[in-house]
Amino acid sequence: MAAPPEHVPVTTQPAPTPAPAAAQPANNGPVDQADLDDWKNRFNHVLSRSGEVVNSKSPESAQSWAAGFFDCFNPIDTCLITYCLPCVTFGKTHHRVRKNANLDGYEPINTSCLLFCGAGCFGLHWIPMAMQRMNIRDKYNLKGSCLEDILTSCCCHCCSLIQQDKEAEHREQQLLSASVQQQYQPNNEMQYPPKTG
Repeated sequence: MAAPPEHVPVTTQPAPTPAPAAAQPANNGPVDQADLDDWKNRFNHVLSRSGEVVNSKSPESAQSWAAGFFDCFNPIDTCLITYCLPCVTFGKTHHRVRKNANLDGYEPINTSCLLFCGAGCFGLHWIPMAMQRMNIRDKYNLKGSCLEDILTSCCCHCCSLIQQDKEAEHREQQLLSASVQQQYQPNNEMQYPPKTG
């Protein structure tokens, strides 16, 4: 009879841990929860103060729009995109005004774009457009009123969208150049006094 095999203890080594994945922003699709919450809060604000919002006007110190309302054919690419896909221009302007002036992280199909499409299915595209136009007027201190915002959004949404897009781009470039100039101002207090004698 053969002897039973010796029992050799088996040592297990821990499995190597995988290298940590590089931190990448999570891209969970075109719908961003922060954007949804922002739009919901803006709708609630307008609905809770509807009389105040509808009768609102810009202050006397408000500036004129740099982009003309009927200057919608220049640049032609923005004109064509807005005519064929107004939701894309709407979403781009929203991203520039509320998220990043340089359009970092911008995707053509985004929450605001989908909101515009959904509202447009019911003929209500003018509501988010008028809200965005009001937001642009407030942010850049531009002339206008809520009733004008509604009227332009209802009657000529392409012209209104292009004007908003061009105005936001122009104003954000102004803000950027002003901050760069302010950043590089010479400090006169740090200069040596001139030598005499």
